[in-house]
Amino acid sequence: MRVIRKYPNRRLYDTERSTYVTLEGIRQLVLDNIPFQVVDKQSSEDITRSVLLQIISEAEGDSLPVFSTEVLQQIIRFYGGALQGVLGEYLTQSMALFVEQQSHLHTPIDPVALLGDLTQKNIAFWASLLPINRIPEVAPPEDGP
Repeated sequence: MRVIRKYPNRRLYDTERSTYVTLEGIRQLVLDNIPFQVVDKQSSEDITRSVLLQIISEAEGDSLPVFSTEVLQQIIRFYGGALQGVLGEYLTQSMALFVEQQSHLHTPIDPVALLGDLTQKNIAFWASLLPINRIPEVAPPEDGP
């Protein structure tokens, strides 16, 4: 895994290539599927997520945003609440399903079969997120003598 060090002067240093990189360079690592980790030079803390959020923040201002104001407000409302972990899991699974569906759309197959398959996967996915499906089954009490 490639290690990027963030120095106190806010510069990012690619230890594998022995050169400084910009946020655009980090973005390119993501696009090229190159595994990396960003580490704060002083504290040795993993700050990869905060750097990725910074890249997203800059991209949101540059073009057609992915997140509407309403979506961002809803996400903020989930922080600190009981469902914060559920939202993270939901977003992760949604993105994985979206990526999988996109890959299917780029391969030549029967469109009717594809839509049927995607519909079934979507139904299963949404059903798995319903709270009733998260309750463990409890065996009924046995009748005693």
